[in-house]
Amino acid sequence: MQHDASVAPRTALPGRLVYLMGPSGSGKDSLIDAARGVLEIHNVAVARRVITRSAEAKGEDAVGVSCERFEQMCAEGDFALHWRANGLAYGIPVQIDSWLQQGRTVLVNGSRAHLAQARQRYPGLLAVLLSVEPQVLRQRLHGRGRETREDIERRLARSQQLKLADQDLYLLDNSTRLDDAVARLLDLLREQGLLVGG
Repeated sequence: MQHDASVAPRTALPGRLVYLMGPSGSGKDSLIDAARGVLEIHNVAVARRVITRSAEAKGEDAVGVSCERFEQMCAEGDFALHWRANGLAYGIPVQIDSWLQQGRTVLVNGSRAHLAQARQRYPGLLAVLLSVEPQVLRQRLHGRGRETREDIERRLARSQQLKLADQDLYLLDNSTRLDDAVARLLDLLREQGLLVGG
């Protein structure tokens, strides 16, 4: 029998999930990488996504798998959360449940379209939406050289169409200096009592 771990709610985990979202090109990966050292000092675990994109592709430090392997991992219950966007499949390893069970804060690079499902599984999650001025977003997407011009315009159109009705989230602007966005993220985690030790 197939088991999909992403449908089972996790209501009694002592740790807290930080669900970082934002349009493609908003700088989620850069923000996570820049904050990683401080997060590790404070015992915050950063989940490494599984994506149906080749491991050689430029971008985040993700595990690249084939579509067939991704489907197999879904069927085997390897993902705590998974979704599809922009022609790719994304998965968050179920290992995050172990970290949360240990009482750790866990940061994941999530999807705006999947927030409702993520909140259903992790009711106490902290939702953080990274925003960027539209012209800055277009420049970043062109600059990273990962998509065609048509792909970029589709991503920008999707970003404009995808509006979150969920009011229980924190907005974090990343239109200017990355250091400023990192400082704002760390300040938010401190305010929420999620940075410990160090």
